[in-house]
Amino acid sequence: MTIPVLQPYRRRTISTPVGDLRLFANDAGLAAVLWRDDPGLHLRRDAVVAEGDHELLTETERQLREYFAGRRKVFDVPLAFHGTDFQRRAWSALLTIPYGETRSYAQMAMQIGQPNAVRAVGAANGRNPISIIAPCHRVIGSGGALTGFGGGLENKAKLLALESAQTDLFGARHERDDAFKKRA
Repeated sequence: MTIPVLQPYRRRTISTPVGDLRLFANDAGLAAVLWRDDPGLHLRRDAVVAEGDHELLTETERQLREYFAGRRKVFDVPLAFHGTDFQRRAWSALLTIPYGETRSYAQMAMQIGQPNAVRAVGAANGRNPISIIAPCHRVIGSGGALTGFGGGLENKAKLLALESAQTDLFGARHERDDAFKKRA
């Protein structure tokens, strides 16, 4: 039997308008975008993390900066989710929620074909390792209430405001392209 050799993850911490984020990647893809206080349990238990650079970390940082500046709506870095089959289905479904829109946990459960798994979808979202890029902040309670988020509800509200308002998180005002065109 051959024991697979795991590639070490490279790590970078970046400062953003919603606090420090820790990025983890290797040649398989971006494995995690973690909040400052996250203990890192989203990585494989046998993960080796090394300091050092990786081109995917540079690209992820660039795309996140564009997002926070209001200039990016879709991320296109390769992702390397690590979790159960159910979790990976729930996280993949997050990637289908368009920028500026929200879905309820019930809608997400229905989307993955498990309409009775609303709480399980919520638990999977709580373990989403690639925050912001796999936009778990776009999932809200059925009544529209903001509910759990690894980065805190204040940051969830900021991210949703960024995606629906005319300001970026660096403080500049912008007209959303579609809203501006309708007014013109």
